[in-house]
Amino acid sequence: VQLQASGGGLVQAGGSLRLSCAASGVIFRLRSVGWYRQAPGKQRDLVARITSGGATTYADSVKGRFAISKDNAENTVYLQMNSLKPEDTAVYYCNVPINSRDFWGQGTQVTVSS
Repeated sequence: VQLQASGGGLVQAGGSLRLSCAASGVIFRLRSVGWYRQAPGKQRDLVARITSGGATTYADSVKGRFAISKDNAENTVYLQMNSLKPEDTAVYYCNVPINSRDFWGQGTQVTVSS
């Protein structure tokens, strides 16, 4: 299983970014996929998750601003991030749990300037 995260960058507060997580060795259509983030000196926290059936959950801090979606044809999961805030600055990772094991992408840096 390999996960390739991309789409991070530097953006001003109020701006938008779209992160992508492309997979090989796993079929996203059959799996729950999550986006996590980790700021310097902090733990890695769940941002959003989409189940195999398309149900979504979000951290309270991003509700109404972020949207997770899945493109089954492209085997890619997206995280659309709008109204970004400086506190959204972190490395973002995609995650797929398979048989009690977690698979992670390499992370993509998101930096939001005030």
